[in-house]
Amino acid sequence: MKATIRFLLLAVFFVGAGYATMQMLPASVGKAPSGGHGHGEEGHADGGGAVMNDAKVAAAGIGLETAAPAVLRDAFKINGVLQPNQEAVVAVTPRFPGVVRSVLKRIGDKVVKNDVLATVESNQSLTVYELRSPIAGTIIDRQVTLGEYVSEQKPAFVVADLSSVWADFAIPRRDLQRIKVGDTVLIDTEDGGKPVEAKISYLSPVGASETQSALARAVIANPEGRLRPGLFVAGRVVMTEKPVELAIKLSALQTLENRTVVFVRSGEKFEPRDVELGQRDGEHVEITFGLEPGDVYAAKNSFVVKAEIGKATAAHEH
Repeated sequence: MKATIRFLLLAVFFVGAGYATMQMLPASVGKAPSGGHGHGEEGHADGGGAVMNDAKVAAAGIGLETAAPAVLRDAFKINGVLQPNQEAVVAVTPRFPGVVRSVLKRIGDKVVKNDVLATVESNQSLTVYELRSPIAGTIIDRQVTLGEYVSEQKPAFVVADLSSVWADFAIPRRDLQRIKVGDTVLIDTEDGGKPVEAKISYLSPVGASETQSALARAVIANPEGRLRPGLFVAGRVVMTEKPVELAIKLSALQTLENRTVVFVRSGEKFEPRDVELGQRDGEHVEITFGLEPGDVYAAKNSFVVKAEIGKATAAHEH
């Protein structure tokens, strides 16, 4: 009887101990942690980019470029001005003194060879003769008006063929030994277009005492009329060239959380891409890691994308 009672007491003790052990187990065992961190990586990806459709990109003035091979150029800067090609400029002068009876062309008009520019009544014969353009080109100056007396002493019109122009650069004396005829010069017309490549065709043997510089000239093809005489330009004389497998515009580089990044566009979303840089010149930088050929990136006004990502991240955190 005593043995039976002892057995029952031991059984009750062990059952109670097991129940107590079960009660002491943590409630989280076998359950996923709560607190909203299960999608932490996805949330970081969403906060690390900015969605901008084409209209917004255009309104912000963001220029898109494609990562591609490029040629890095070691160059020094020069400043200049565009001029009409003086070898294709003609002054049209009256043959005989007289009075202007009609003016048919004005500054800016395009003409073809033998177009009538004006008519003049000769004082000698009292007959009317025509002033014709000897070349095709553009009227860049006019010095006559209706009823005015004209003579062979002063040109009535100046016609220029602007299909090619001169870029005249003032080379400081410290750089004269670095430049020679045949050197490549990259000319930035500051109109948002790509630089124009030309060759130095003339280097003046004398200098200007006022500026302590000498003239260097490049002849540039201008078939579409993009280059307008009278406007200033900036040039870079190329000293050496090095091809690289992948490069982007320097203006694309931004710093994000102490990292050098480029904003790559996929669809309508810009995402920051960490990059490693190689050599650079005044326009491009080599990319050794982080981008692939064909990646589309924000090259101009990339700081706008950075600002958009900053706003998106702040909104995500709140």
